[in-house]
Amino acid sequence: MKIVLASNNRGKLAELQAMLAPLGVELVRQADLGVGEAEEPHCTFVENALAKARFAAEHTGLPALADDAGLCVHAFGGLPGVQTAYYATQFGYDKGDDTNVRALLEQMQGIADRRAAMVSTLVAVRSPQDPEPLIAVGRVKGEIATERRGSGGFGFDPVMFIPEFGKTFAELPTEVKNAHSHRGRAAQQMLALMREHWLSK
Repeated sequence: MKIVLASNNRGKLAELQAMLAPLGVELVRQADLGVGEAEEPHCTFVENALAKARFAAEHTGLPALADDAGLCVHAFGGLPGVQTAYYATQFGYDKGDDTNVRALLEQMQGIADRRAAMVSTLVAVRSPQDPEPLIAVGRVKGEIATERRGSGGFGFDPVMFIPEFGKTFAELPTEVKNAHSHRGRAAQQMLALMREHWLSK
């Protein structure tokens, strides 16, 4: 079964391909099929993921999987949330993982409450008008570290400290991170949903 991934992020593609491997599905990035980015006008992860999935399905004729994920910082009222990828741009930096981390560390200077959550919402549709999208949400609680630690992962992984491991996501081996990350948790749910709703006879 071929599914279009409604993202051009290579990190997400690699993670999700590995996580969904047990289903024997092939994930293809929408960019590789000549499809551009969908608009993401909503303020919740689930609405944006659904918009992206429907857009990709409409433009490719394939079932689609979309992931909308982000960092929710407690001291910032849950922000940056859906604007996570563009976080640094509001402080005059270029868009990018490195600048996002730098901006976050600067904005959190002197803030004692460093609680945060990484959230991943996966939405899958069989067709653009699918009335029954599959929705899976993964959430990991942690704290924003005071400095970068580790060289793995991407995004905010170097500063997302996970108390149960005593390490940031960027310090964890890939297989451990994938098993316990927000995206890993959402993918496990999605795996079960696809088996039950799409692949069972």
